[in-house]
Amino acid sequence: MSRILPNSKKYKMEKIRKITIKDKDYPKTLKQIAAPPKQIYVRGNINIEHLGIGVVGSRLPSSYGKQVTPKLTEELARSGLTIISGLALGIDALAHEAALRVGGKTIAVLGSGIDDKSIYPAVNKNLANRIVESGGALVSEYEAGTKPERYHFPARNRIIVGLSKGVVVIEAKEKSGALITSKLAVENNRDVFAVY
Repeated sequence: MSRILPNSKKYKMEKIRKITIKDKDYPKTLKQIAAPPKQIYVRGNINIEHLGIGVVGSRLPSSYGKQVTPKLTEELARSGLTIISGLALGIDALAHEAALRVGGKTIAVLGSGIDDKSIYPAVNKNLANRIVESGGALVSEYEAGTKPERYHFPARNRIIVGLSKGVVVIEAKEKSGALITSKLAVENNRDVFAVY
């Protein structure tokens, strides 16, 4: 059973719940990946009533990427898919924004804590709060107060894969986090779609 952690004012104030892999609220698709996190911290509604689809890509998209991402993501969200991404600058933020614009559900998976002071990148804090207010969620395996570290992001990417039935990769650069995500998707029997 998920719960608000009892000993933390921050968790209560920001309505952050810890869900362990043994809890009934732990997402079933996340349990199916090769190395599921033992616990996740959630702010908002993580229940994925419909299929989730990951949308990831370049932090510095081209004008084409900036044009195609909202169009594609809006259609995916309108069709009832939950948009899963990483709240990063570029394609991730464009995907979250597009889902919100059409009243779709979106979940942001972070490589930091999900409390207001830890959200990364800080410039997307308003977007993160709008995601929660719209019925979506922020998710992380890192507790409140955890600042981002380089190694957190590949770990975060496996959670994006775990919450998704497939992943759309848009304008991924060589050796990018988006390509790591696509590799993890293939390794975990998820579909991968690419936009170049």
